Amino acid sequence: MSAERAPRSRDELIELLRREGERRYHDAHPFHRRMHEGTLSQAELQRWVLNRYYYQTRIPIKDALILSKSEDPAFRRAWIRRIHDHDGEREGEGGLAQWLRLADGVGLDVELVQSTRAVLPGVRFACDAYVTLVRERSLLEAVASSLTEFFAPDLMTRRVQAWERHYPWVKAETLEYFRNRVTRARRDSHEAVDYVVEHAKTYELQTLCVDALIRKTEILWQLLDSVEAAGSAGERA
Repeated sequence: MSAERAPRSRDELIELLRREGERRYHDAHPFHRRMHEGTLSQAELQRWVLNRYYYQTRIPIKDALILSKSEDPAFRRAWIRRIHDHDGEREGEGGLAQWLRLADGVGLDVELVQSTRAVLPGVRFACDAYVTLVRERSLLEAVASSLTEFFAPDLMTRRVQAWERHYPWVKAETLEYFRNRVTRARRDSHEAVDYVVEHAKTYELQTLCVDALIRKTEILWQLLDSVEAAGSAGERA
């Protein structure tokens, strides 16, 4: 029988999560690079906003699933804030409402975006896979999958700067979602990594957490693959 491997230290685990997530994060996707370089057409930017909204709608659903897995009231009290962040405390508030204002700011039909009728099949499949991942994995793995938020603050900062520089036709006030996510993603990622470090007590559990994070990065990458491929297909038609 092989000996069990000793668990990684706190610093080793955090560094591994950061390294594996960073090398796979979707900011390196060609579509994202073109977004930040300012070479997307208006139609391409609109396609991304429309399809990414479906991902936004899955976030409070996966967070509700995470809540349902926890027996700890303190954990639930802290995590439920994420649902409020996206759904708002009342109609017209929260991240989803801000995203719809972004859709209006890029010239989309808000009702069409909100209906999700025009979402690409590949995008729908990828986003639903994230909900499935959270539903089927343990609470620990589900929390670990959220750690792409490690990298969101820097990405959101770069995105606002790039959009203001390269896409002046987008209404500046509709970039509120990105600005708000800078501080919220930093807060959320710190909470999540503290939870993972505290509860991933064995090497095997730590490896499962890293695997969950990698799977999440693959889902985000697939979303962009689908959005980019739809543009290429349109150009060939």
